[in-house]
Amino acid sequence: MPNPISSALAPLLREPATLADTGLSPGLIYDLALKLIYFSGEVSGQAIADQLRLPYTGVIDHTLGFLIKEEFVSITGSTGFGERGYNYVITQKGSVKAQEVLARSQYTGPAPVALDAYIQATRAQTIGQVHFTQAQVREAFAHLTLSETMLRRIGPAANSARSLFLYGPPGNGKTTIAEAIATMFKGEVYIPYALEVDGQIIQVFDALSHVPIEQPAAEKSESHDARWLLCRRPFIVTGGELTLEALDLIFDPISKAYQAPHQMKANGGMFLIDDFGRQQLRPRDLLNRWIVPLEKRVDFLTLQTGKKIEIPFDVLIAFSTNLNPTDLVDDAFLRRIRHKIEVPNPTWDEFRQIFLRIATKRNIPFEEEGFKYLVLEHYVKVKREPKSVHPRDLLDQIIDLAKYLELEPHLSKELIDAAVEAYFVRM
Repeated sequence: MPNPISSALAPLLREPATLADTGLSPGLIYDLALKLIYFSGEVSGQAIADQLRLPYTGVIDHTLGFLIKEEFVSITGSTGFGERGYNYVITQKGSVKAQEVLARSQYTGPAPVALDAYIQATRAQTIGQVHFTQAQVREAFAHLTLSETMLRRIGPAANSARSLFLYGPPGNGKTTIAEAIATMFKGEVYIPYALEVDGQIIQVFDALSHVPIEQPAAEKSESHDARWLLCRRPFIVTGGELTLEALDLIFDPISKAYQAPHQMKANGGMFLIDDFGRQQLRPRDLLNRWIVPLEKRVDFLTLQTGKKIEIPFDVLIAFSTNLNPTDLVDDAFLRRIRHKIEVPNPTWDEFRQIFLRIATKRNIPFEEEGFKYLVLEHYVKVKREPKSVHPRDLLDQIIDLAKYLELEPHLSKELIDAAVEAYFVRM
């Protein structure tokens, strides 16, 4: 159930009663409404309010009154719901004006919020207010086989809400651990569809990055500003495709609007840079870009005009790599990472626990003799290191082979040998 809105957040989410209450210039709202009517052909006053996420009374009614007065739009009829049901179309004069407006920006989505409101809202629902106990950490990682030592490292790292570095050999679940940490942040945050800076629109809400929360009708407030969407705390993952340009405002030359960068979309949640060191940008470039955000908790983004804006850096940033950290970055960068967690190969006891857990989950009878044969024959004898991912992958190989041979999956020497041969590359 969504948490009650805090006293600091409530004024920012109150539905605007007037044009001035929106925090935007009237001209920007006029332009948004005009573009919407231009592209729609014919649209009702209530539909304009719904699409701009602004109240009809006090905001859209005044906006439409201005557009009619200026002869930019005209009324063609009504659907029978009072003035809200009036249908509006663009006039010839309005079409000329719309072309002028579109030359500046083609954005036609929900009305933005002011930058100051976004900054205040981000701070009011900071990820730093979320804390976890030992019991909560154990519950979140109950599906994994991790030592108490590892859990004692993960808990404080999550509670720091700052930064962590997961490193170690491949195949031991660094990404899975990061995903489990993200699931612990079960709170909600209000995210604006977009925000406005000096007349420029920055789109923040991203359907691929944010998960909206459906509120029961009884819990919805009629006075809630619909420009804000209640979402789960974000968890954004990027890998080798990350570029330096993606960490700044992304300008669309066609729509003439901006997309917020990953770390801004992740505000109030977690941002994982997976396979760190394999990106198109050099680790040192990322260091130079984020030295201030990691230390000061603020980020600076640049508009096309050259103006820099200050944005909260309220995100648990996680780096995951199977490369040697000291080969990637220098001490200055590592010093700014709050928690460094090594994820080593599992011990043989942990390997057995993982194997037993996965076998049970896959409905494969666990046979001690078969497991011992696997370890002695295909690990000890050939000096192969155990990885946390091996039990899952080898048992899936056994299932595939058993289906082909029309057998029930089991830990026979024959199926184990065939699974190992199919899974591992011979050197």
